Amino acid sequence: MIEVILKKGKEKAVLHKHPWVFSGAVERVIGKPENGDIVRLVDAKGQFMAYGFYNDQSRVALRLLEWDENVAIDEQWFRGKVAEAVESRQKDILVDGVTNTCRLIFSESDYLPGLIVDKYADHLAVQVLTSGIEKNLAVIIDELQKLLNPASIFDKSDASSRTHEGLDTKNIVLAGIHPPERVEVKENGITYNINIAEGQKSGFYCDQRENRKILAAYAKGKKVLDCFSYTGGFTLNSLQNGAASVSSVDSSVLAVETLKENISLNKFDTTKVTAIPSDVNKQLRKFREEGELFDIVILDPPKYAPSRSALDKASRAYKDLNRLGMLLLNKGGLLATFSCSGAMDMETFKQVLAWAALDAGKQVQFIYQFCQPEDHPVRSSFPEGEYLKGLLCRVF
Repeated sequence: MIEVILKKGKEKAVLHKHPWVFSGAVERVIGKPENGDIVRLVDAKGQFMAYGFYNDQSRVALRLLEWDENVAIDEQWFRGKVAEAVESRQKDILVDGVTNTCRLIFSESDYLPGLIVDKYADHLAVQVLTSGIEKNLAVIIDELQKLLNPASIFDKSDASSRTHEGLDTKNIVLAGIHPPERVEVKENGITYNINIAEGQKSGFYCDQRENRKILAAYAKGKKVLDCFSYTGGFTLNSLQNGAASVSSVDSSVLAVETLKENISLNKFDTTKVTAIPSDVNKQLRKFREEGELFDIVILDPPKYAPSRSALDKASRAYKDLNRLGMLLLNKGGLLATFSCSGAMDMETFKQVLAWAALDAGKQVQFIYQFCQPEDHPVRSSFPEGEYLKGLLCRVF
């Protein structure tokens, strides 16, 4: 096996079982590995440290898999990791007639760096983000078929990050039929129609499953504003729990139309919902000009900080957005605000909210912290896996 020698003094993260080795930490490579090959990482003295995927095009030169020298990284190793991840979700999350959609495999957190697998009823959507997983994908797909016998497995590997690994983007069927235009899924007892093959992600984000349910408990009899509503996760949960009205805002016309379909699918009262295809910041300012006020404002924007270098700019965007949201609340109203930027930690997010409150002339109490659900686990040696965070705030 090809050996990669670590620079002296760079051992700490590897010993702590962090799965990334950056290119700057590599002293030299003995041999000529291809991108995605499994290599043997040794320290400056030649002592074994770990096995991992190698890629000389990526800033992350090695993605580590196994720290036990006596464990072979072979077909059975990959099958075992897939089976462990799937079993945990089947046991703890998927409930007949209640929830049949979740994340089955979450990349490094499930010890399969660069692999994401989402289950939508009888269909699976796969994202492959590393060359190492790409090389071993046939085994992984075969194991998923054996375990779940899905109607289809669709490759949604269209993320721009694949280019950093020297990979092209893909949108293809890997197994079974082509997914139908509408796949019906259930989450928290609510039904959604989603399109797996087209558009952003799958048309559905299962990482907010628990947060939708928690927040909906506050919605009974309330006037709710759901911003970045997408296909209606927070809107539908609010309606199910007796919200008096919901205004749902998203810039995507397709998302808004799908939201309307999902309202009808669940036989909710359509007169309680105003679905608005508009830029959120623009619409918030319009509401402000019109003197519109709400009891609950939900802000679930896309990723503003894709990296730490973008954090300052993102912080300003989060602050402005939340300031506008606070100004639209009745006294004592609730602001549910989220960040899916891994670079933004909770303490920084709280500081941003404090700045927003100051600018809005409001006082804010943090009354609950939202996080990602158990099918998006955070590995203790890989805190970078914790990306979704949120705060429920009472605003005065």
